[in-house]
Amino acid sequence: MINWQGIHQTLRISFRMWPSLLKYYSQTDSVNWLKEYKARHSAGLETQRTIASFSKRFFSEHVPCDGFSDIEILECPGHFFEDELMSILNMEGRKWLTWKYYAKKILYFLRQQNILKKLKAYLERPADQQSFLEGAVLIDQYCNPLSDISLTSVQAQVDDITDKVRKVLRTKNPRHPSLAPEAGEVLIVPEVEFQRQVLDGMNCVLYEQLKYKGNEMDYYNCLNSYIHQVLIRRTGIPISLSVLYLTIARQLGVRLEPVNFPSHFLLRWCQGTEGSTDIFDYIYIDAFGKGKQLTVKECEYLIGHHVTEEFYGMVTSKEVLQRMVGNLLNLGKRESTDPSYQLLRDSLDLYLTMFPDNVQHLIHQARLYFHLGIWPEKVLDILQHVQVLDPSQHGAVGYLVQHTLEHIERRKEEVEPEVKHRSDEKHKDICFSIGLIMKHKRYGFSCVIYGWDPTCMMGQEWIRNMNVRSLPHGPHQPFYNVLVEDGSCRYAAQENLEYNLEPHEIPHPDIGRYFSEFTGTHYLANAELEIRYPEDLEFMCATVQKIYKTVKE
Repeated sequence: MINWQGIHQTLRISFRMWPSLLKYYSQTDSVNWLKEYKARHSAGLETQRTIASFSKRFFSEHVPCDGFSDIEILECPGHFFEDELMSILNMEGRKWLTWKYYAKKILYFLRQQNILKKLKAYLERPADQQSFLEGAVLIDQYCNPLSDISLTSVQAQVDDITDKVRKVLRTKNPRHPSLAPEAGEVLIVPEVEFQRQVLDGMNCVLYEQLKYKGNEMDYYNCLNSYIHQVLIRRTGIPISLSVLYLTIARQLGVRLEPVNFPSHFLLRWCQGTEGSTDIFDYIYIDAFGKGKQLTVKECEYLIGHHVTEEFYGMVTSKEVLQRMVGNLLNLGKRESTDPSYQLLRDSLDLYLTMFPDNVQHLIHQARLYFHLGIWPEKVLDILQHVQVLDPSQHGAVGYLVQHTLEHIERRKEEVEPEVKHRSDEKHKDICFSIGLIMKHKRYGFSCVIYGWDPTCMMGQEWIRNMNVRSLPHGPHQPFYNVLVEDGSCRYAAQENLEYNLEPHEIPHPDIGRYFSEFTGTHYLANAELEIRYPEDLEFMCATVQKIYKTVKE
C-alpha cells in the first residue's frame, strides 16, 4: 500500500528549499503538497525557458515595451514565477551572469507593474483612507523594486518608535490619554496641553535618543526620499521626515496636517477650533529642523520671503505624493552618472500614474525614450495622446514623430551584426579580445572589452569632439567597446589600453548582457556575443595564460 501521508510529509519538507514560498501557506491549511511541488517545478522550468528566450531575442536591443507581454500571460502562478527569478538572482558564484541579468529585468518589470496597480487602487480610495505612510512606501517600492520593502515592516519600525514615545510619556504623565487606547479605537487627544506633551515626547525620542536629523550635508541624495532608507539612516529631507513625524503623532492621538510650504515642507498643529481657516490658529512644525515649532512669521524667515495664505493650508495625501515624486523627478534630471536615467524614468511613471493627462510630463517622457533610443512605438503612442490633449503642441509633437518614424525605418533596414573573425587580414592589428580586463593608460579606470573594430567607426563629429586625431595613431587603429567600472560604456583606442595585471569583477549593470561567467582573470562571452566573435575565446585563453605566467615569473 502507498503511504500517501508519508509522501505528502516528505514533499512538505522538500518544499522548504523554497522558503520564501512558505508565507503563502497556513499551518492549519490542508495543502496538496504533491500538486504544489509539481506546480513550483513547472514554473521553474517555464521561467528558465523565458529567460533563455530573452537572451536570444533582445541581445542587440533594449527590451521593448511589449517585450514582457508573453510574461503577463504565463499560466503558472505569479508567486512561483517570481520565486524562481529570485532563486536565479541569489545563485552564488560568478556564473550564470546572463541569466541573472534577464531575471533581474523581468523581476523589476513584474514588481513595478504590481506596485502601479496598488498605487492606482490607493488613489481610488476616499481621502480619509489614504495613509500618508502607505503612499510613501509605494513610491519607495516602485523606485526600489528589487529591495525587500513592505508596508508591514515599515509600519513595525514606526510602531517601535511610537512605543518609545509612550515610554517617555509614561515617565512624564502616567495618566496621559495616549497610553491606554481601547482596542481598535481611533485615538484622539483633544486637549492642547496633552498634545504638547506628545510632541515633546516625540522630539525627545526622534531627535535626542534616536538622533534623527535633516540631511543638510547630502540634501540631494535620492535615499533621503525613500522612507525605508530614512528609517535605516535616520535622516531625510523635510517631506520624508514630515511623513514619519505626522504618522507617529497621529498614532498617539495628535492630528497634525501636512502643509505644502514652498521650498520646505511643513506640518501644522491646530491651536484653535478644529478645521479653522485662519492660518494664525496654527503652529507650524519643521520635522527637518528637529521638530521646531514656528509661527507664520518664522515660516517666512525659514525660506527668506513672504508667501500668501494659500501656502499655509492643509494638502491631501495625493498632493503629498505629488511633491515627493516631483522631488525625485528633479533629482532624476540632475543625475548625470546613470546612463539609463532609471530614476527619471521611474518618477515619470509614478507622476503619470497620478496625473495621466499632464501634457508637459508626457512630452518629457516621450523625449526621454527618444533620447535613449528605446521604445519608439510607445513614443508614438504618447505623442498621439499629447496631440489629442493639447493640439497647440503640434510643433514639438511633429518634430518627435518625424524623427521617431525615421528611427523605426532605420531599425527595419538594419542588417544582422557583422561576424568578426580575427583571422581576417583586415583584423590583423587587433591586439586584445572580448572578455579581457583592461586598464586605461590615461584615466586609470578598469574595464572589460565587449566589442572591437579594426579602426574607429564613429562619425567625424565624435572624432573631433574626442580629439582622436591628437593620438599618435589617430582613428586608424583598433577601437574597443568597453564596460567601465563606473557603470559607463566607452569606446577606447587600442593605444590607450593595457592589460590589468590585477583583474577583478567589473560592477557594470550590463555585464550579464554580454558575459556568462567571470573566471577570476577574465570574462567568458555568452552564446550571443560568441557568435559575433567566434575566434576570440581561443585567442583570449592563450593571452591570459601568457600574461599571468609572466606575472608569476
